[in-house]
Amino acid sequence: MLSDNFGRQISYLRLAVTDRCNLRCQYCMPAHGINIVDKEELLTFKEMYRVTKVLSELGVHKVRLTGGEPFVRKDFIKLVEMISSNKLLEEINITTNGVLILNHIKKLETLKVKNINLSIDSLDKDNFAKITRRDTFENVFETLEALEMSSLNLKLNCVVQSGINTHEIIEFIELTKHKKIQVRFIEEMPFNGVGQRLTKEMWNYNKILNHIKSNYTNIISVKSSKSSTSHNFKVPNYIGSFGIIPAFTRTICNDCNRIRITSIGMLKNCLFDNGVFNIRDFIRQGASDTELKQLFVRIVKQKPKNGFIAEANRKHNISESMSTIGG
Repeated sequence: MLSDNFGRQISYLRLAVTDRCNLRCQYCMPAHGINIVDKEELLTFKEMYRVTKVLSELGVHKVRLTGGEPFVRKDFIKLVEMISSNKLLEEINITTNGVLILNHIKKLETLKVKNINLSIDSLDKDNFAKITRRDTFENVFETLEALEMSSLNLKLNCVVQSGINTHEIIEFIELTKHKKIQVRFIEEMPFNGVGQRLTKEMWNYNKILNHIKSNYTNIISVKSSKSSTSHNFKVPNYIGSFGIIPAFTRTICNDCNRIRITSIGMLKNCLFDNGVFNIRDFIRQGASDTELKQLFVRIVKQKPKNGFIAEANRKHNISESMSTIGG
């Protein structure tokens, strides 16, 4: 089984399938985009399947497929089918911006996909276009409604951006009144291709929660799993719920059960580290499954206690895009 030196068992893999994206969200990348890698540098679907299979034999039972935007990668559904055939995996989750998923929902319902995390940072068409630098709001909202009607669990990811969308927080919560969804408010992080943004107000976990409480007389705390990234709540008599993810203040590290692999095969023990080993190169040099397992066991032992230590150990300040890391 995979475990680190702090006794945390690793059971969750976040796997980025591409660094490409069809949106240009301000908190993720500059307007001109990022320097995308050549196709040959990306892990192949066969390599991704092999990595997930080896990790599942070490106790990883949940995989989240991310990007960039995963549906931008050609034949992405074939990868989902391949990974779904792994009987050791209990669930597959997908994070998407919703632009290209609509015609694939019925197929996803037949596979081992459980949760769809839909990234949507505004419910206003013009503000959505301002944030994403693309005019796709109507398409994304149609996808939201289709996913809500499907058998898949729907979570909305909203990155709270000071001076940009904080006035919409209550509107997002009101979505949960009649919809069976969970809205997750995420602290803004510096993974935008530039670095930490200077703002007048720091909209962290406490400020977000206090803002919500000032608008509702009674908020119910919802019990979450031990390794949950979000602290979850509910407005009484509302069908859905909401959560807050302290992604930047990092108060969730103690129970972390995750590792990441980027689209080019870089293994990251923590979102805030530089990357610790290139799995792609190791595979292409002829590594056996046994050698892969030994490598994972050895490297996971080095997982830092929290994101602050990981960041302190970096060689360079944070300036990469979340699209490169895997959102």
